[in-house]
Amino acid sequence: MENTKNENLAGSTVQKTVGDYLFDCLKQEGITEIFGVPGDYNFTLLDALERYAGIRFINGRNELNSGYAADAYARIKGISALITTFGVGEMSACNAIAGANSEHVPIIHIVGSPPDMAQKERKLMHHTLMDGNYDVFRKVYEPITAYTAVITPENAAIEIPNAIQIAKQKKKPVYLVVADDLVTKQVMAHLEAAMPKAKTNPVTQQAALDHIKQMLNSAQKTVILADVKTQRFHLEEYVRKLAESMNVPVASTMFGKGAFDESHPLFIGMYGGAFGSPQVRETVEKADCVITVGLVWADTNTANFTAKLNPLQMVNIQPDKVKVGEAEYPNVLAEDILLALQKSGYKQQDTVANGQYPYDMMTGNPEEPLSAVSYYPRFQRMLKEGDVVVAETGTFFYGMAQVRLPHGVTYIAEGGWQSIGYATPSAYGACIAAPARRVLLFTGDGSLQLTAQEISSMLYYGCKPVIFVLNNDGYTIEKYLNVKTENQTYNKIPKWSYTKLAEAFGGDAYTVTVRTNKELDEAITRAETECSSRLCIIEMMASDPMDAPDYMHKMRDYMEQEEKQRS
Repeated sequence: MENTKNENLAGSTVQKTVGDYLFDCLKQEGITEIFGVPGDYNFTLLDALERYAGIRFINGRNELNSGYAADAYARIKGISALITTFGVGEMSACNAIAGANSEHVPIIHIVGSPPDMAQKERKLMHHTLMDGNYDVFRKVYEPITAYTAVITPENAAIEIPNAIQIAKQKKKPVYLVVADDLVTKQVMAHLEAAMPKAKTNPVTQQAALDHIKQMLNSAQKTVILADVKTQRFHLEEYVRKLAESMNVPVASTMFGKGAFDESHPLFIGMYGGAFGSPQVRETVEKADCVITVGLVWADTNTANFTAKLNPLQMVNIQPDKVKVGEAEYPNVLAEDILLALQKSGYKQQDTVANGQYPYDMMTGNPEEPLSAVSYYPRFQRMLKEGDVVVAETGTFFYGMAQVRLPHGVTYIAEGGWQSIGYATPSAYGACIAAPARRVLLFTGDGSLQLTAQEISSMLYYGCKPVIFVLNNDGYTIEKYLNVKTENQTYNKIPKWSYTKLAEAFGGDAYTVTVRTNKELDEAITRAETECSSRLCIIEMMASDPMDAPDYMHKMRDYMEQEEKQRS
């Protein structure tokens, strides 16, 4: 009876080892690749994975980068896995896992640890703190993951499915550690104890629905604001159908870019407080009712909190609760209330005006040097349906946020955690997750220098992204953010030959350095052909190191005023 139950969970655990059972569970979730870096305490895991059919190991150049790659993979496929070794490996991955927590990305982080008996005898093994404590690193991971567990043959059939379910439900990373010598031990069968799934309280939902209808009935103008958790909790279709049934305009936030189809006639653009589009700001802030979905009220998501939304006129829909004005309604799932609202019968009569986008018009003469006002419209023009766009933290993060995306584009950026260097290994992970889709990476020179090794991994695994490197001679975003001093030496970086990276990494690529609009146009045209067969690197030389998109200029002006008031 027990074995039958386990067959329903992840294939029969009869004669299953801990390693094979783990991989069965991951394969059931659609994971076909696992990222990571080998180390002697995870050799048994990796040996088992090499023998296992249906999942392959994707080797990164370091654990941090592998974590970033797993992050992007999960954003595209829904969930991912990462294998590191004990101590040195898992500590290197900490930043990526903390970022996944901040950004609501489910990663199953698996750590291979020293032999079980060595741990029980508190032997001083390498990759430890030399104090006999083998639980210290799991405790480090407790605050930055949704769940941690030490896997044994006795608990594997309970803990592994449990951890995966928590990762899926909360959209957060989880941490599993298993001793190297227990991976090949047979799993003990258990009765399946499925975690209870979250459910909506119908009485609470009806109360929330009545309250929302009351607000809508007295509203002249309603708008929907789609944020990052719309994407993470897969609410895009619910929001689209709600907008269509209500006939109301939809804006996205900086974090939530791509949460609503930007080719849709109801989409009006990105709401960026005082730094974004004035037209979008007026539409959102003058609405009598703002329905937000998955809103994160963070500094960079609200343009340094210059976003002005009246809480009393807000319907704040979160994954598991709803807040209407000042009243909170717990235990109401977002998909259920969105569906109920869609059927509520509310429909706005006014025609939704077409959105205005800053990069719709091509600007800049062919021979003019590159500048933000001329190259962002060119990026917008080159994008195609189904592309994957990865934007680095920094100048590109703010500029690409204003680029209008075609239908079906997956947009990847680390809006909340904002770890510089995230985008290059993230693009690598995206290539592995979606080999049939075109991946476009937009990164800066400073950011690339942090994680450039993963271009080597891209070449090794036959990835063919188009990489745009903005060479503006240093950390331009940091120069903008520091309004107290100028010409900081710490924001300068060494000069690299970015187009020679592929050669240095032993691979073949189409590479070019461009300085004018014409050269960029020609490089884009060439890359659109070349990327079908090889990786492309387009180095863009900024004529002005402080050139930046309009959003950053407004942000800088605001911060300067704030600094003056403080001093």
